[in-house]
Amino acid sequence: MSPAEPASHPPVTYLDHAATTPMRPEAVEAMLPMLTERYANPSGAHRMARDANRAIDEARDELAGLLGCAPGDVVFTSGGTESDNLAVFGARRAGVGPTYETVVCAATEHHAVLDPVLALAGRTVGVHPSGRLDLDELVAVLDAEAAAFAAGEGPGVRLVSVMLVNNEVGTVQPLAEIAAIVRQHASDAVLHTDAVQGFCALDLAAVADPADLVTISAHKFGGPKGLGVLVARPSVVLAPRQVGGSQERARRPGTPDVAGIVATVVAARLTADERSGEVERLGRLRERLVSGLLAAVDDLTETGIGGGDARAERVDRVPGIAHLGIGGVESEALLFLLEREGVFASAASSCSSGAMEASHVLTAMGVDDDRAKGALRLSLGWASTDADVDRALAVIPPAVEQLRRFAL
Repeated sequence: MSPAEPASHPPVTYLDHAATTPMRPEAVEAMLPMLTERYANPSGAHRMARDANRAIDEARDELAGLLGCAPGDVVFTSGGTESDNLAVFGARRAGVGPTYETVVCAATEHHAVLDPVLALAGRTVGVHPSGRLDLDELVAVLDAEAAAFAAGEGPGVRLVSVMLVNNEVGTVQPLAEIAAIVRQHASDAVLHTDAVQGFCALDLAAVADPADLVTISAHKFGGPKGLGVLVARPSVVLAPRQVGGSQERARRPGTPDVAGIVATVVAARLTADERSGEVERLGRLRERLVSGLLAAVDDLTETGIGGGDARAERVDRVPGIAHLGIGGVESEALLFLLEREGVFASAASSCSSGAMEASHVLTAMGVDDDRAKGALRLSLGWASTDADVDRALAVIPPAVEQLRRFAL
């Protein structure tokens, strides 16, 4: 259980780890000396600057080992959004050999990928109701672009981006299969994966190995906000989105956040060391949470899970995310009641002109309007406990009942 708020508020039950996690105490401890003692600019030449630069080098080496890449492949950024933008815009503009300009992504991508792709007039590929990419449609899109290029009627495909783990529903994409399709049908294209939601549950050194570009973000696994990484394999020539310095091999110039980098690596190390045990523990918590809500609340479904054995189908989901659709309620009202009881979650919806709208992810998955309006994402992380699940099971059913009663 998170630290209690003042006496006038109920205890905090935090179920929004997919949005951000609390920093690990060890990461905070590692960060403080870099702010108060070893604070020099690492780009300088004096001893204190060299000390700060050495801290970055050591962090880069360790993180490279955790991500399965060379130290020189690690590009530190300000977060997942910048890393995704750098991947889409940077790889597209690098243009080695023929100028392949078309960018392609899944329709369920985070806006940090989706919006740049749309801004570049790129193409999106649909998904199945489970959230998994439609591989046949991917082949069709890539073949159509290749044919247009061969006929001199199109620029060809420069980049394909598919999120490893969806941030709303937790679906894990078959990245190895996707990579094989890209290599066969768009052999000169770069493959990028936004793995921001994947690091806690998956060994990226193995799972993300087929990707040329990989994005992670520190605050999703107990590190600080404002620190991200883009892994750029040697095969990718990455054009910077900003200029004015030689930092990060000029791929991302600017004074590095030494404290954030050091804290990120500590959080990453702890996450990797504890991963197998945490996957099992969080899987049990999610199973109890979802099963309890399914038993207690009528007209509630787990998003993307069909009518068969739900537990078997959850193999393709990370254990930390449970996404539900609740009939007869609206997310905004439900979240208000939950917050009043100290339960903090999200709807995974965007707000447009003051009205709650279904997210593009749910729309792409074909979720009906009623379920989309009652979307609820409950996400678990390293600080989650059995008490959090107990509290959620105690608070959510009566909140739903209250809203339905008033709706009559």
